[in-house]
Amino acid sequence: MIVVFTGGTGGAKLVQGLQQVVAPDQLTIIVNSGDDLDWWGLHVSPDIDSVLYALAGLLSKDRGWGLEGDSFRCLDRMKQLGEESWFSLGDLDLATHLTRTAMLRGGKTLSEAAAGLAAKLGVRARVLPMSDDRIATMLDTPKGTLTFQEYFVRKRHQVDVSAVRFEGAEGAQPAPGVIESIDQAEAIVFAPSNPVTSIGPILAVPGIRDALRRCAAPVAAVSPVVGGAAVSGPAGKLMEMMGWPCSIAGVAKAYEDFLDVLVVDDADEHEAARLRSESMRVESTRTIMRSDEDKRALAEFVVGQLDVVRAAACAS
Repeated sequence: MIVVFTGGTGGAKLVQGLQQVVAPDQLTIIVNSGDDLDWWGLHVSPDIDSVLYALAGLLSKDRGWGLEGDSFRCLDRMKQLGEESWFSLGDLDLATHLTRTAMLRGGKTLSEAAAGLAAKLGVRARVLPMSDDRIATMLDTPKGTLTFQEYFVRKRHQVDVSAVRFEGAEGAQPAPGVIESIDQAEAIVFAPSNPVTSIGPILAVPGIRDALRRCAAPVAAVSPVVGGAAVSGPAGKLMEMMGWPCSIAGVAKAYEDFLDVLVVDDADEHEAARLRSESMRVESTRTIMRSDEDKRALAEFVVGQLDVVRAAACAS
């Protein structure tokens, strides 16, 4: 079984690639839920939905989020009625949030709701939120404290950030199956997601980082930084705020206590040569995923590198 840690659009792309090279029932995806929000009275889980849509073949190719071919007539009407409209939900997408909200109000947990939606969408991989407890990624800025979606969508991540906090994480528990999946994994992959706001909330849940440190499975991470800049979004600025350089070295720093293999883009091969050590492999390939073929090729490369580490461990 391969366990994937993910959040954001880059993570959804890699998950699509992995589904092409690994049997879906051998995939467990642990997803960030720190971005979740209440919108128009509905519980919205953007990262969970992106993974579900990606695995179901429904994810919008152009946007990288939401459903392919969706319309936004409800959003337009809400704006006309004077309601909040800065967060975009498509008309078909609303059905997912209506269904999830009904499940939660009926007493189901977030992980039970995710499993129910996966079954309805025909997704065979196991999709787990990081926790059933509510955790909110909060960012301190000169304009006050913002939720992640306020920062990322409403402010278009154009404000300075002095601190990132994961409200509720300290008292939260991993969702059922999360720790067991790590303990039983044959390999673990960190998708090219923002280490601060996509992966950071997951690692903030008590017990998850400890499980990664002690697990026997090799751990690989795909860098979301190429040529000294984030592929998309505010990852670079947030990494620097954390004291990590916006580089593949910064990505390695974020995961240094459990990482075995760092997969970087060919553009970073020169830095990769300096970063390689006895304790961590750094391997380069094409990491930009513009097509299904790119996604599959990157997934095959990552799985191959994990096989090399596992074989070396067995031989030693």
